[in-house]
Amino acid sequence: FFIVTSSFVRESGVEVNRPSAANVAAQKDAGIFVAITSANDIYIDKRQIDAERVQATLEHLLLEQPEASLVIQADEHAYNGTVVKVMDAAKGAGVKNIALAAEKRG
Repeated sequence: FFIVTSSFVRESGVEVNRPSAANVAAQKDAGIFVAITSANDIYIDKRQIDAERVQATLEHLLLEQPEASLVIQADEHAYNGTVVKVMDAAKGAGVKNIALAAEKRG
């Protein structure tokens, strides 16, 4: 996975306070967006999804966009465990490129 700056990422439609990072890369195109709120609610392309349904939802989206990359926009107060579960589900679904969105520091 890699960290991308949010200035080049289409917003997920869910309000999250992304953490900042000094070393981020720009990503101009991503097909699937996952937002994780401070309450650990998971949204995929603006729809709230139960944690148990993340992999199946991503598998369905990959049928339409097989080469889509995934950007996770996690609130800085979201549990690491929730982020790891989403990343694991994405890998299980067959997502090849996973990025974490962050605000560019300084």
